[in-house]
Amino acid sequence: MYKIEPHLHTRQVSKCGWLDAEELARLYHEAGYHAIAVTDHYNPDTWVYMGIDPKDPADVMPRFTEGYQRLAEAAAAYNMTVYLGAELRFYENDNDYLFYGFDPAMLAHPHEIMSMGAVAFSDIARKSGAVFIQAHPFRKTCVPLAPCFLDGIEVYNANPRHMHHNHNDLAQALADAQGPGFIQTAGSDCHRLEDVGLSGIQSRILPPNATAFATLLRSGSFERIIPAQDGNSDR
Repeated sequence: MYKIEPHLHTRQVSKCGWLDAEELARLYHEAGYHAIAVTDHYNPDTWVYMGIDPKDPADVMPRFTEGYQRLAEAAAAYNMTVYLGAELRFYENDNDYLFYGFDPAMLAHPHEIMSMGAVAFSDIARKSGAVFIQAHPFRKTCVPLAPCFLDGIEVYNANPRHMHHNHNDLAQALADAQGPGFIQTAGSDCHRLEDVGLSGIQSRILPPNATAFATLLRSGSFERIIPAQDGNSDR
C-alpha cells in the first residue's frame, strides 16, 4: 500500500507553516510516505506574507507554487511523488477548501477567485474536472457548505492544535449521509514537526501526477489513515 499525505503546508508559502520544503521531504520519507499533496494556503494572509498583490496576477502562480516546486525537487531524492494542491479561502467567510487536480492557470487571478465565493467557484471546479473538498467543516469559525456544491469532505483532520475543535465525528456523519460517491478524506494538516504523518490516505496504486491523484480521490479506491484510538479507521 502507498501512503499519501493530502493536506500539508510549507513555510515558503503558508504564513502558518514552520517547516521548509526540504525538511518536509525528509521527514515524510522517514515516516514511510510515498507521496504528498502540497496544499499551501491560497488566501489574503498568503498574499500579505509573500508580498503579492492579488489584483496583479503577473507573478502569482510562480510565487504560490514555490513550496510545491521546492518540495518536488527535494522529494525526488527519496523517490517520492509530489502533487500540486491548494487550500482555498474566499472573502465571504473563514471556510477552507482543499483543491486538487487543477490547471494552475485557474488560480492566476486571486482577487477574482476569492471574490466569487465557494458556490460559484464549485461550478467552475466541477466543469474543469478538479476535486473540491471542504476541509475541517466543523472547526470553530467554519460553516459546512451544502454538500451539493462539494465533491467531498475532509472527515478526519489530525492537526493536534485543533483536534478537539475539528469535530471530526460531525464531519464523518455529514459525509456518510451523502451516500456513495461522496469523497471522504483524511489528512495531517501538517504545519509543524509534531504534525508530520499523523494521518492521510493509502492506496494500492500510486498516482503519477496531480490529475491522477484527483482521479484516485473520485474513485474512492483508497483507505483513510486514522489512529485507532480516534475511531472510524479504514486501516
